[in-house]
Amino acid sequence: MTDILTEANTATHTDTDTGTGTGTEQATAAASGAAATERFRSRERADGPAADTGRVNTLVSELLAAAHDIIRRHQLTYAEYDALKAWLIRVGEDGEWPLFLDVWLEHVVEEVAHEDRQGSKGTIEGPYYVPGAPSLPADATLPMRDGEQGTPLTFQGQVTDVAGKPLAGASVEIWQADSDGYYSQFAPGLPEWNLRGGITADEEGRFRIGTVEPAPYRIPTDGSCGRLIEAAGWHAWRPAHLHLKVSAPGHRLITTQLYFRGGEHVGDDIASAVKPELVLDPVPADGGEGRTVTYDFVLDGE
Repeated sequence: MTDILTEANTATHTDTDTGTGTGTEQATAAASGAAATERFRSRERADGPAADTGRVNTLVSELLAAAHDIIRRHQLTYAEYDALKAWLIRVGEDGEWPLFLDVWLEHVVEEVAHEDRQGSKGTIEGPYYVPGAPSLPADATLPMRDGEQGTPLTFQGQVTDVAGKPLAGASVEIWQADSDGYYSQFAPGLPEWNLRGGITADEEGRFRIGTVEPAPYRIPTDGSCGRLIEAAGWHAWRPAHLHLKVSAPGHRLITTQLYFRGGEHVGDDIASAVKPELVLDPVPADGGEGRTVTYDFVLDGE
């Protein structure tokens, strides 16, 4: 842990690799973290502020008791304590609290919050969601650059309720990284809404989306989260995935991610967000280039 202290006091942002390729100007952890923090602050959380004083007292007291137990059991030294303080300060300076919390804690919050949900499985939202994506019809291609790199992918399916009734006009909001592992609005050089869109399903709840397969990507490693990963001997990779928010009037919105069977890091996602039900099995496209995958969403009632 003392290594984290040394790096927190002396590091400069020179390692800027946040993706897998070289086709886009690379983004620093600080810039990406600042964008994620600003996006989070600008959003109104649907579930509102935390809770009453009794709830806050219970949660914070138990969190502190767990930390006290760790300190006693592992005989934390003052050098390690100072390293922790320096690192926590640097996380804030780097704007990486959204990244830290979404990578290492959100999957448990999601699990608890939705344990009573019927229908399709959800998983973490992550720090790179941006509301207000362009509205698109049921059969659409996501906004992308001319000659967008990557294997063409047709993603199609149907939205129903738990009884199997199609949900006409359901909303299927999708966002993803490109084939280099970069998200628009969080890396320089990408069009504002690249590979982001809000699709309205047809009268049978069906949708068909043209896109490209995303790449696995490494979370930003030139900031405080990267220093923690290096000090702990972890890897920093997430498997390739599609992000989705699916909703319909009178039904519970589901936030999820879909992964690709056999893809790198599906079995050891740093964010622990992969669930067996969320792994896709693409097939070669009929009479064309690329692959096709069908995935249906089942929404629980409110």
